[in-house]
Amino acid sequence: MVLFVNIIKAVFFGIVEGITEWLPISSTGHLILLDEFIKMDLSAEFMNMFNVVIQLGAIMAVVVLYFDKLNPFSQTKTEIEKKDTWSLWSKVVIAFIPSGIIGLLINDFLEAHLQNFVSVAIVLIIYGIAFIIVERINKTKKPKCTDLNRFTYKAALIVGFFQVLSLVPGTSRSGATILGGIMIGASRFVATEFSFFLGIPTMFAASGYKILKFIAAGNSFSIGEIVVLLVGTAVSYFVSIIAIRFLMNYIKRNDFTVFGWYRIVLGIIVLGYWLFTSVL
Repeated sequence: MVLFVNIIKAVFFGIVEGITEWLPISSTGHLILLDEFIKMDLSAEFMNMFNVVIQLGAIMAVVVLYFDKLNPFSQTKTEIEKKDTWSLWSKVVIAFIPSGIIGLLINDFLEAHLQNFVSVAIVLIIYGIAFIIVERINKTKKPKCTDLNRFTYKAALIVGFFQVLSLVPGTSRSGATILGGIMIGASRFVATEFSFFLGIPTMFAASGYKILKFIAAGNSFSIGEIVVLLVGTAVSYFVSIIAIRFLMNYIKRNDFTVFGWYRIVLGIIVLGYWLFTSVL
C-alpha cells in the first residue's frame, strides 16, 4: 500500500518536473515546494537525489524531439550540415563547463543553505522581475541572432555563465539561459533551443553526480525506490514532450512576460505561506 501511494505521488512529481523544467519558472523550486505538501514515505537522501534524477526523463524528451538536429551521423545530412551539428555540440560543451565546475564546488553549500521556502520565493520574484524588465527593453529591438548556426562560441560561453545562476534553487536553468541568450541578442527561439540542448550534458552530469553521491553515502536502492524513480522519470518524459511543443509554439507569437508575472505571484504566495506557518 505504501509503494502504491508513493507511485501516485511520483506521478505528481513527474508532471511538475515535465512542465517546469522547460518553462522558465524553476523545476527545482517547484519540486521543493511540492515536497512540502506531497511527502513520499522515503528518506530525505533519496528525495534529494530523486528530485534531480527524474530530470533525465525531461532531457530524454529533448533528445527524442530533436534527434535528427542533434545527430551528427545522420545519413540525410550534407557534410556542411554534419559540420554544423558538430559545431553545435562544441558550443553546448563550452557552455556547460562553467556550471559543471562551479556546481561541483558549491553544490553541498547550496543544498545546506538555499533549499528552503524563503530562498526559493525570493529568487522566484527576482527573476520574475528580471524577465519583465528584459522583455520590455527588448520589445522594440530586433534580435542579432535568429539562426542557431550563427550562435557564436563567445555567446555560448556567456550563456554558460548565466546557467551558473541557475544553481541557486528557484532560479530556473531554462529561465537563466534563455534570459542570458536574449540579453546578448539571440531571438527567443534561438535562445530557447540552445537552452534545451545545453540541458542535455547538464542534467546527465547532475543526475550522475547525485546517484554516485547517494551510493557513496552508504545508501542502496530498494525495489520500491527503483520503481518510484522510474515512474517519476517516465512521467516527466511524456509531460516534457507536451511542454516543449507548447513552449516552442508559444514563443512564436508571445514573449516571456507572463512567466515573469507567474514567478512574482508564486513567490509572494510562498512567502505568505512561510510567514503564516512561522507564526503558527
